[in-house]
Amino acid sequence: MFPLDLAETEMKNRIALALLVLTGHYALLCQEPEDLTPSRQTGKSQYLIRTIAFYNLENLFDTRNDSLTSDDARTPEGVDHWTDERLTKKLLHLSQTLAEIGNTMGANPPDIIGVCEVENEGLLQSLIQQPALRSVPYGVVHFDAPDPRGIDVGLLYRKDRFFPEDSKSIRLLLYDEEGVRKYTRDQLIVTGYLDVDYIGILVNHWPSRGGGAIRSRGHRKAAALLQRHLIDSLMYRHPEIKIISMGDFNDNPEDASLSILKGKAWKKEASLNRELYNPLSKGYRRGLGTLAYRDRWNLFDQILFSQGWTGKTGGGYRLWKIGIFQAHYLKTPSGRYKGYPFRTYAGGLYQGGYSDHFPVFAYLIRPVKTMAN
Repeated sequence: MFPLDLAETEMKNRIALALLVLTGHYALLCQEPEDLTPSRQTGKSQYLIRTIAFYNLENLFDTRNDSLTSDDARTPEGVDHWTDERLTKKLLHLSQTLAEIGNTMGANPPDIIGVCEVENEGLLQSLIQQPALRSVPYGVVHFDAPDPRGIDVGLLYRKDRFFPEDSKSIRLLLYDEEGVRKYTRDQLIVTGYLDVDYIGILVNHWPSRGGGAIRSRGHRKAAALLQRHLIDSLMYRHPEIKIISMGDFNDNPEDASLSILKGKAWKKEASLNRELYNPLSKGYRRGLGTLAYRDRWNLFDQILFSQGWTGKTGGGYRLWKIGIFQAHYLKTPSGRYKGYPFRTYAGGLYQGGYSDHFPVFAYLIRPVKTMAN
């Protein structure tokens, strides 16, 4: 990715630092002024930018009936009449969206993309072979999980930017009031090097709010406890590691499950090594969201960062900006749900949209050199 001359570009943005910036395609949250001011040394600071993203792909199924999962609706003969033509259109839509995330900086498609609600690895391989992404050397990490619907989490990564060393799919054990096992999505861990930084990426899709938010919140607390354990284990074994926890948490930043992750809205609050920084909390407090339900915006899709990304300790990449990708074509164009995410199906009827969630993304920057005047 090209070096970005922040000495020129940031002069235009400094007035808006620490404020919410609304553009046609993005709801962008900027960092504090001291984080974005170029080097005080004489000359111009140049930076490398890496883009991280997460996208709920909303029921990305192939058209074949899997006898081991409840995917009957998403077949040509099922109630959704899920045909090859509709699948092809969905893959085209999703790939075009992913290709455009982060391109306000003149950048390429994201370097690392977490996804959820995908049926199998074959669909992710088909996704990265779409025209909008075909030229990008993406790799895929995916494991089949025991979710009854057959939907999993996964990771796409640029093979020339991120170099995985290990990946694991960790099972979340849930039980109902009678002690009967409740199957759900796994939590994915991928560790490796983002250029010079040793990082750990955790991709999540926590249990849904089916049956009501209050009744089901214990399952999301269990998911949070598992996630916290995995993060602590990584930090214990690799003190230098930088952690990114991303996903559709099915809870908002201020819900109890996210507090278990010790996610803080402000970097100065995330003072302890175990605490994570959740910059999208500020957007949620201002009414932003990634999905809408019953005329209310929720911000279930989030990206949290460990201390190493805040610039307080160590070198390498640090968090610069984070935002919600809200391109006009991702929004329902008219009717009662105008402005909501443009879904593939709504009310049981095919709409031909994209997803019921907006993607979220973050820019990471690293200084590469200083040029004298």
